[in-house]
Amino acid sequence: MPMKKLPLLGGLTPRQFLREYWHKKPLLIRQAIPGFQPLLSRDQLFALARRDDVESRLICHFGRQWQMRHGPQGDMPPLEKKGWTILVQGVNLHDDKADALMQQFRFIPDTRLDDLMISYATDTGGVGPHFDSYDVFLLQAHGRRRWRIGPQKDLTLVEGLPLKILKNFQPEQEFVLEPGDMLYLPPHYAHDGIAAGECMTYSIGFRTPHYQELGEGFLQFMAESIELPGVYADPDLQETRHPAEISKAMLARVASELEKIRFREDDIAIFLGEYLSEPKPTVFFDPPPRPLSPARFAQAAARRGVTLSRKTRMLYRGRHLFINGESFAMDRADKALLTALADRRRLHGTEIPSASEDVMDALYTWYRDGWIELA
Repeated sequence: MPMKKLPLLGGLTPRQFLREYWHKKPLLIRQAIPGFQPLLSRDQLFALARRDDVESRLICHFGRQWQMRHGPQGDMPPLEKKGWTILVQGVNLHDDKADALMQQFRFIPDTRLDDLMISYATDTGGVGPHFDSYDVFLLQAHGRRRWRIGPQKDLTLVEGLPLKILKNFQPEQEFVLEPGDMLYLPPHYAHDGIAAGECMTYSIGFRTPHYQELGEGFLQFMAESIELPGVYADPDLQETRHPAEISKAMLARVASELEKIRFREDDIAIFLGEYLSEPKPTVFFDPPPRPLSPARFAQAAARRGVTLSRKTRMLYRGRHLFINGESFAMDRADKALLTALADRRRLHGTEIPSASEDVMDALYTWYRDGWIELA
């Protein structure tokens, strides 16, 4: 069955977009979402920025000086003052409409999809010419923003600034985005967005963990499962003239034991599942204030169905299921239902009666923890 062409991608199918643009070159999409209106008002966005469980940055460019302040934010600069912007990360974790917008980008795997950031700016506001290490979709939500972009190789940064601003920015293209327009940029593609009047831009970003970070995390993960029985012994020890020297024999014995450490594809899958589903440090779940009993929860779930919390990350690989940093082995009989929950982020009420006792116990525990909700 051919994949559907998406207005979101300018009439391309996801397969065409991934083959021709993803990680390769920019794409400007006029009216990716025709008639798009902001999902949050300015005041609602400012209220999020004042919360201590929301990551935000206030960036000001006054008198040719750059300043940055991390949240939670206090008072904002005057709205009539030019040259400032507020960036609010992870809005999809706190607003249903923002979450629904980000779900439209799930033709990209959840292992790569990160969050939706909203940038509010007064006239001339921006964060300076820069590049990102990840792919990004820039959707104009309100007002207009002028983008200048270029594929430059020189990524030298200006020293001594609180922001990573390119020293020798050389744009090759320029676009003005209106509400509903969207610009896709691959990693390390230089860009500079300047507000033309008050505006809001939504950024859908993607996860790009460094291999160093993955390597360190994997070694810590494997440390919990390594088994090397026995203790060091050297019954053939010889007298030495150099007592401070580490002998070749000792090196060889220890190397021989360490070479017994092996990891399988299953180990990597479990590590990745737990690592990629782990919520960010600022994420806190909201358990139901008056949770239902297990029996009443089962009845309500069968009537209404269940949905994953906006904040829940759920992945799977083979027989392994991962949710919010925890891993479980799935029985073959339970796999279809649990992978459907992960893929669709919900189960219909009609599907609940087919759940095993183990699955219902898990669903109830996740409900009590605020990881899933009754639909």
